[in-house]
Amino acid sequence: MKQKIFTDQAPKPVGPYSQAVKVGNFLFVAGQIGIDPKTGKLREGFEEQVKQTFENISAILSACGYSWEDVVRVVVYLKDLSKFSDFNRLYQELLKDVSVPPVRSTVEVSSLPMNALVEIEVTAYKEG
Repeated sequence: MKQKIFTDQAPKPVGPYSQAVKVGNFLFVAGQIGIDPKTGKLREGFEEQVKQTFENISAILSACGYSWEDVVRVVVYLKDLSKFSDFNRLYQELLKDVSVPPVRSTVEVSSLPMNALVEIEVTAYKEG
């Protein structure tokens, strides 16, 4: 059975989609960008957008009883691939306590919603 997930601790979707969908033990989190859920505005600068995006994903995971420890797959969309090493530094900080880092793909894209600099989607799995 599919279950729609929503938390006001993360930004409302900018289109006709769910923040996340839970199917069995899997949680599929939609691509998140660096929108501050309190203001509804995109944060300024690459590092601030990355950190806010992580916070948004963390809020969605937490709303379902999941954590980054449960994340098995991450897809990262960067507006500028020259920011790859900057992203890796921030990503490594986030995952420093995760016992088994998730698999990850990172691609450069020409544009993102609201002219964001980064978008991240994750898939998580938790034993029943």
